[in-house]
Amino acid sequence: MAKGIKIATIGGGSSYTPELVEGFIKRYDELPISELWLVDIEAGREKLEIVGDLAKRMIKKAGLPINVHLTLDRRAALKDADFVTTQFRVGLLDARAKDERIPLKYGVLGQETNGPGGLFKGLRTIPVILDICREMEELCPDAWLINFTNPAGMVTEAVLRYSNIKKVVGLCNVPIGMEMGVARLLDVDHSRVRITFAGLNHMVYGLDIFLDGVSVKDKVIDLITNPDNAITVENVPALEWEPEFLKALNALPCSYHHYYYKRSDMVEKELKNAKELGTRAEVVKKLEAELFELYKDPNLDVKPPQLEKRGGAYYSDAAVRLIHSIYTDKKDIQPVNTINNGAIAGIPADSAVEVSCIITKDGPKPIAIGELPVAVQGLVGQIKSFERVAAEAAVTGDYNTALLAMTINPLVANDRVGKLILDEMLEAHKEHLPQFFHN
Repeated sequence: MAKGIKIATIGGGSSYTPELVEGFIKRYDELPISELWLVDIEAGREKLEIVGDLAKRMIKKAGLPINVHLTLDRRAALKDADFVTTQFRVGLLDARAKDERIPLKYGVLGQETNGPGGLFKGLRTIPVILDICREMEELCPDAWLINFTNPAGMVTEAVLRYSNIKKVVGLCNVPIGMEMGVARLLDVDHSRVRITFAGLNHMVYGLDIFLDGVSVKDKVIDLITNPDNAITVENVPALEWEPEFLKALNALPCSYHHYYYKRSDMVEKELKNAKELGTRAEVVKKLEAELFELYKDPNLDVKPPQLEKRGGAYYSDAAVRLIHSIYTDKKDIQPVNTINNGAIAGIPADSAVEVSCIITKDGPKPIAIGELPVAVQGLVGQIKSFERVAAEAAVTGDYNTALLAMTINPLVANDRVGKLILDEMLEAHKEHLPQFFHN
């Protein structure tokens, strides 16, 4: 690739883009990008221009020959791309607010990627990602698709199952955030910490934790029994774990496990937050408005520190690290969403899992985990069933399949309530769910 690398970022008007650009600048010596295409839709035009101008200022300050193109023409961006990154939100934050608020009316958790909210984000997103895959087959058949669009596990599952794109990797900031959290707890540099990850997206466990190659899992689990040492992401309220439970679990849970192991507490907390502060989407809307005001400043030519409050901290670090490792055939170990191929026993070989992988020029090679601990197998299996059925519903637009997905999710687990939520959310998101309204 002597011509330099072409990267197309779908959802280029995202508030996260400056972090992505910062990552590309830092690694330019080994990742010689010549073209960065930031793509968005008409509704995102203003944000695309604001973020794009900031990206250009950042690259100019760094003195690098990267050409930034801003476009609403996805096909032009995809043509001959080497890497395609996806970070879009169908229906924008208004859709997310509905995902969060409607289930709460029925006493069910409203959350972006879990329960009914995760189902509906998948139903809106999967048809769009499959359209992108079809365009990639035509315009850049050799490109890698690096997907950060949530729900990342379900989206990766759908690409593997319903498209011809095999060079796909799903990415999440939760595992890298867990590593950073452990590094902070131990007061060491992140590079010295490695966690053996296994499970699914937003349902991943740290099965072992190493400092300089020596297991420190018991010490870390002991530390996080103290609520002051909680490792969580910005958008998930941290609640105190029972120390005896954590010790018996004998693995590092991720932030999203709060929704499953502390379901009633989290529903109560989300109801209170929605009433007093607004849903997370409504809070993020305000944060984003502030960020875009900062981004407009013609003198700003770096990523502002306020971006870390957005909840996706480290995502772009993870994205750039992954692209860099594929491009340079680095063979380092990173946690990503990829095809299982037998790495985790008990999950179908052709399903997506989130697992520690060796990253090569041919993509991620999952590290064999074998069976998950017996205490977590059931929950992981249930969520995988949910993801599979939800992806099928997204592709077929079949009402009964969507109700099945809704009801087998452990955060709903009631067909009558599931049907009430499904009907209200289908109506609320009608504009973005044409597959359910084609008759």
